[in-house]
Amino acid sequence: MPRPRDPRRPRIPDRPRHLLLAVATVLCAVLTAVLLLRDAVGPKDAGSGDGRASGSRPSALGGECAPTALLEPPCGAWFGAFVPHSKTDLGRKVRAYEERIGRKLDIVYTYHDMSLVQGERVEGQLLTEEEQRVAADDHLLLLSWESKWWGGTKAQQPTWKQIADGDLDASVIDVQARRVQRFGKKVFLSFDLEMDTRTPANGTPEDYVRAYRHIHDRFRQLGVTNVVWTWITTGYLEHADLIKRMYPGDDYVDWVAYNQYNYYRCHQAGWLTFAQTQRATHDWIRGNISDDKPLMLSEFGTANDPSRPGRQAEWYARVPAVLKGLTGVKAALQWNYRDPGPHCDLALANDQAWDSLRTAVSDPYLNQPLG
Repeated sequence: MPRPRDPRRPRIPDRPRHLLLAVATVLCAVLTAVLLLRDAVGPKDAGSGDGRASGSRPSALGGECAPTALLEPPCGAWFGAFVPHSKTDLGRKVRAYEERIGRKLDIVYTYHDMSLVQGERVEGQLLTEEEQRVAADDHLLLLSWESKWWGGTKAQQPTWKQIADGDLDASVIDVQARRVQRFGKKVFLSFDLEMDTRTPANGTPEDYVRAYRHIHDRFRQLGVTNVVWTWITTGYLEHADLIKRMYPGDDYVDWVAYNQYNYYRCHQAGWLTFAQTQRATHDWIRGNISDDKPLMLSEFGTANDPSRPGRQAEWYARVPAVLKGLTGVKAALQWNYRDPGPHCDLALANDQAWDSLRTAVSDPYLNQPLG
């Protein structure tokens, strides 16, 4: 949207009247031609060589399409991904993924445990140096924080009760809260994604709610204001009653998210379209969890069908049209990795699939200004 014209016009020096009129006429004609050309051309397509893959973004004009304080894009949806990486190559792997899809990712998704940060161990460190560099390169971050100590002993595994009782405040929660606070930029933060698969091993549903609320309240007590609280469930409707019991409440959640896939042979599932993986869960969440909070497809993707090499490409081609019909879905993150189990590689399998995703995410609906 054009900025309002400044009413403090500079004084025009005295000139012959006919000359002023001629100049004004020419300027009006030029301005009209520029505006008409801009409207006719419109925003460039993200995959048409406009430079997005090398780091540029659509110009942010503000107005009704500027992101909200909770990082919600009012005019469309963010596109993001989980890109497999090691401790030191997140930026390189993200750039390689972006080259394949011909555009920048809006959101980069990473995972952390609750281990102590010792020596070179960074698994428990929210906002590693690599993540901070990625964020500085015009990306939002979704940090998934798990009540685990990856590779640790049984005694080192945190429980929801310990977290809720404040046992980890000094050693883990406060340390990471202050780190996020120092970072300054807003980040999406999730605690124990897919919590409906973690009980009873981690505790009861009520223990989870207490632990989530404790972390949220502890961050607030420490003055951390740059977290967008993102609650991520599986969206698996056979867990519907459990999911409802594990919702921390509207005062503790900014975004509601869920992870639904076309697993196909993985987990002995049949082939499902993108619409079939999303609509039932979307409608249930809107009817039972929140009818107005922004929603995120925090992980979505499809297995490949070896008997039909183009089937994965066909699946991704239908994403934009379906996404536009999912009320309130403001972000969609592609999972470009595998899931545990046989036949569970959910990564893009061939050039056809990559080309299809590239076309899908060039849709203007998925290309929103970050600021």
